[in-house]
Amino acid sequence: MSAQAANAENTLAAVLKSLDDDKAEDVVQIDLRGKSEMGDYMVIASGRSSRQVSSMAEKLTDRLKKAFGILSKVEGRATGDWVLIDTGDVVVHVFRPEVREFYQLEKMWLNPDEAAKAD
Repeated sequence: MSAQAANAENTLAAVLKSLDDDKAEDVVQIDLRGKSEMGDYMVIASGRSSRQVSSMAEKLTDRLKKAFGILSKVEGRATGDWVLIDTGDVVVHVFRPEVREFYQLEKMWLNPDEAAKAD
């Protein structure tokens, strides 16, 4: 495994742990390797409220900065409907459930067999 692949795996593990610690719901992990140049993985999760979505995003970026020195790009934290966190290797989307249902990102990125499992 290359150093970059190991970094992506470590970042992914930290993202998943952070979301789990903060009680994220319906967490889906999508392998982007070979599908997109935007990163190695995409993680999609839901929070129950705008406040929880914003809080999960803030804690995640703080934890990644402390653990790996990663300065993530963040969009949407102020409203808390849909927060995008770009760590470089892992792209994280945290939604309120109704916003997630509207955009259905999983269906765009998963093949039909994977999408059926995610429902």
